[in-house]
Amino acid sequence: MFIEERRAAWAEISLGNIRDNYLAIRGLAPGCEVIACTKGDAYGHGIVRTAWELMREGVEYLGVATVGEAVQLRSAGINTRMVLLSPTPRENVKDVLYLGLIPVVTTLDEAKLLSSTVVQEGVKDDVPFFVALETGMGRIGFMPTDEAVGEIAALAALPGICMCGVLSHFATADEADLSYAQGQIGAFNGFCERLAGAGVDIGKRTIANSAGIMALPESHFDIIRPGIALYGIYPSETMDRGGLALKPVMSVKADIVYIKKVPAGFSVSYGRRFVTERESLIATLPIGYADGLPRATTGKGRALVRGRYVPIAGTICMDMCMVDVTDVPGVSEYDEVVLLGSQGDGVITAEEIATNAGTNTYEVVSRFGQRLPHKYV
Repeated sequence: MFIEERRAAWAEISLGNIRDNYLAIRGLAPGCEVIACTKGDAYGHGIVRTAWELMREGVEYLGVATVGEAVQLRSAGINTRMVLLSPTPRENVKDVLYLGLIPVVTTLDEAKLLSSTVVQEGVKDDVPFFVALETGMGRIGFMPTDEAVGEIAALAALPGICMCGVLSHFATADEADLSYAQGQIGAFNGFCERLAGAGVDIGKRTIANSAGIMALPESHFDIIRPGIALYGIYPSETMDRGGLALKPVMSVKADIVYIKKVPAGFSVSYGRRFVTERESLIATLPIGYADGLPRATTGKGRALVRGRYVPIAGTICMDMCMVDVTDVPGVSEYDEVVLLGSQGDGVITAEEIATNAGTNTYEVVSRFGQRLPHKYV
């Protein structure tokens, strides 16, 4: 038996704002192709609907982190080229071929396995791949050594596969001091020059994430890889935002499901961390930390009810939280409450939630997308 769940809490996703952000980002690098990062369920925004919107706008590539994400997209009929941005598990090499993915190669052994699998499977066309270069992120990629140059030259000559480009990733492009990121660009260029000197056709170059696209135009090269900016969030608070006007894509909302009047001295939720100082109205919302509302914002978080800011009252529970609505005239059950987004003249940003939770905006929106139903507008 199938029962469609209808919850009184949801994430509202603006597809129009995804489109507008994508076009604004393209405007900063008009001569570049785009790998649009839809990994992590499109940062919590819904990978399939996001991908469809980007595909309609002509995006050249989609970026995924797992084979499972690629399966979701291909099963939904999305035929755009996809780059598997994480190393391919050995067990998934055939899946990469079947799904038509462009893998990222990080070792000579990975390339040999890809090549031998292509030959064994009788794939007619050469399978393209990117080579990851280590420039200072410390995550994946060949170190800039003579040995690595030789290995890349060797893998570029393997049968059945074709090196279509090189990529690296910034570690600090979202910080005010760009000297380390500029050093990474220098290391990237130097590595590419050494490969070209060894006779390697490096193909297309890509290193620019959202922060690099905004702050370091010299990093745009052939392909840019926007992630968080697609979803209307700036990579950090310190970045100059003048050159790119982004529109927030996600709002998180819930209906009040219960209101009670309580006396002064009444404690609310686990640990009795919130105690009323007067007769109060406490409203219950059907959203908690299992839905992505960070428990760490207890005592600091707030919401919007009828355009007014109200404090989250007490410890955030797994599936519910409470807010103090004493000062909201006319408040009633089924009123819509905003926990992320705007209502009236008020706004609660992902940056605010991230600061209160001691995390970053990427985690905030990604976690809101895990269990909450999505409503697309």
